[in-house]
Amino acid sequence: MSSSAAQRVVVISDKDPLGLHIRPAEQFVRLAMKFPCEIEVVRENLRADGKSIMHMLTLGAEPGVELRLEARGDDAEQAVDALARFIANGFVLEQTESQPPTSSDGG
Repeated sequence: MSSSAAQRVVVISDKDPLGLHIRPAEQFVRLAMKFPCEIEVVRENLRADGKSIMHMLTLGAEPGVELRLEARGDDAEQAVDALARFIANGFVLEQTESQPPTSSDGG
């Protein structure tokens, strides 16, 4: 069994004073769903499925809260890296994938 695993501890940034509320939780889940691995987010003794918005909202993660991201399976390391950056950047998604061209012809 060669299942890869990764984990990282992150702290919710104060860039969004509401913390992990519905909008960033939804974005977190969308990002997590891009990876085939299993993703869990842990706050103290609470565990949440990182691919479930309802689970993510149960964490009540306000600014300053420490979360442990855990991933197991294919792309676990990449998933943890991307999700940790998303949280560290104050719930701002990075535009690393090919972006659709912007239309500036405006005619």
